[in-house]
Amino acid sequence: MNGIIKRLGILALLALCAQTVGAQAVYPNRPIKLIVPFPAGGGTDIVGRIISQKFAAELNQTIVIDNKSGAAGMIGAEIASKAAPDGYTLLLSTNSTHVLGPLLNPATPFSPTKDFSPISYAAQSPSMMIVPLTSPAKTVKEFIQLAQQQPGKLNFGSAGTGGIPHLSGERFQALAGIKLTHVPYKGTALALPDLMAGRLDVLFDSFSSAYPHVRDGKVRALGISASARSALVPDVPLISQDLPGFVSLTWFGVFGPAGLAPVIVSTLNQALNKALKDPAVVKQLAGVGIEAVGGSAADFTQKIAEDTARWSKVIKDANITIQ
Repeated sequence: MNGIIKRLGILALLALCAQTVGAQAVYPNRPIKLIVPFPAGGGTDIVGRIISQKFAAELNQTIVIDNKSGAAGMIGAEIASKAAPDGYTLLLSTNSTHVLGPLLNPATPFSPTKDFSPISYAAQSPSMMIVPLTSPAKTVKEFIQLAQQQPGKLNFGSAGTGGIPHLSGERFQALAGIKLTHVPYKGTALALPDLMAGRLDVLFDSFSSAYPHVRDGKVRALGISASARSALVPDVPLISQDLPGFVSLTWFGVFGPAGLAPVIVSTLNQALNKALKDPAVVKQLAGVGIEAVGGSAADFTQKIAEDTARWSKVIKDANITIQ
């Protein structure tokens, strides 16, 4: 009797395993929700809508964008971190939620490393170092020399304390050995008029925000914070040419909740990487100053670690805190 029960138990276990394997083999078999933790129409939302159509086609499934904005992306990221690890709730987010926020706020309601399964680095965008047309500085080197001549007299604007524009300015002055005065705004859209009027001396703005003003001749671009020149502004040099080591990027990546099965991570990673190589996707992203990248889940994990180390040092050295 015990033998029969034992055999029945083994058969039941094998049947359960077969069902699990079968379920994984047909993933995805229903629509996938892609949480974007920022408002509709913003940079991350634009990236999500550009890549989602081809990403969905590669998965042969529907992807639904779900904007869950608030608290600088933390609300949507927290919701994603608590989702079931079945591959049907994903997160498209940036270093704002997975690097800067946790570094600046110890009370962040999730762990960027323990509560998520990185799927792929998707895209990246540099900042542009822009100055008023009336500025005597025509190059990064000239701006550094100008600042050296009057320590603390030149100022730089930002979208607020702790964001990429602020930290870029802090890293720039640390590497250049100069002293600038930080002027925070509630978004760089409010800082740009003061820059154009000459009330600000420099701004490290996102490429997509700064580019139209550079193109229209309203501000002067001294450099971009990427590791390679942009095809949109081929005549604008890299900041790192005059200031070695200076790279500042806003990145976009796709995550799942912690505990996502490796086979699901692999399926999503392969589909997303194919989408990011599609010429139409590459062209659309480039049109808003964003570079399609891609890569393995392991690559993405490493990039997050490197970004965390870079900005952690800047935050610590500049003693930046969020009240």
